[in-house]
Amino acid sequence: MTTVAAGERLAVSARQVTRAFDGREVLSGIELDIRRGEFVALLGRSGSGKSTLLRAMAGLDPRTGGRLLVPRKRAVVFQDPRLQPWKRVLENVVLGPPRAGARERGRAALAEVGLAGHERAWPATLSDGEAQRAALARALVREPELLLLDEPFGALDALTRLRMHALLRALCAAHRPAVLLVSHDVDEAILLADRILVLTEGRLGPARTVDLAGVRRRTDPAFARLRGELLAELGVTEEE
Repeated sequence: MTTVAAGERLAVSARQVTRAFDGREVLSGIELDIRRGEFVALLGRSGSGKSTLLRAMAGLDPRTGGRLLVPRKRAVVFQDPRLQPWKRVLENVVLGPPRAGARERGRAALAEVGLAGHERAWPATLSDGEAQRAALARALVREPELLLLDEPFGALDALTRLRMHALLRALCAAHRPAVLLVSHDVDEAILLADRILVLTEGRLGPARTVDLAGVRRRTDPAFARLRGELLAELGVTEEE
């Protein structure tokens, strides 16, 4: 994998990307471009290869085949916040090699995600939502050109998840990274993404562009229509 962006307008360029495990091909010739500042959601059933593709973009899987161009500056947020329990919140946010001004940027990032005043808190004292806010701050303090989100809100309760959706939209609007969100949640994808893709048997289906004018509202007929189309592509009925 080459860690150089594809061009001025592209943050990600994937060409014929493949990955196999024990002879079973999980990614089969993936072709995908993500523009700078674009938010792309990737849906798929469990085991479809969503997280495999995300890990390849993160540089965590050197055995991925094909051509994958991504920025050097990228960050990953997982479902588990992965905060180190023996370090206070600010130390978790600025984790890594010492960098000039890191602590100041860490405090600013914590304030941006609503955790001002929690700098010296221990991770064990945070709620699930607060811990995931700290994980977002840790990603943003690195000023990534590509933000990779692997079901970051999957373990949160419904109300906290809604608040995190609003926070993520605001953060992405402010920082404008390219974003790839891996999710099982069709509603979440429609609420957040500019473009939605479904991964089935290692291949990407046609992209669906989200109309920002109305689809963001669950009460809009276009929301229900797009939701139904995506569920059908996933092989799921409304009753399920």
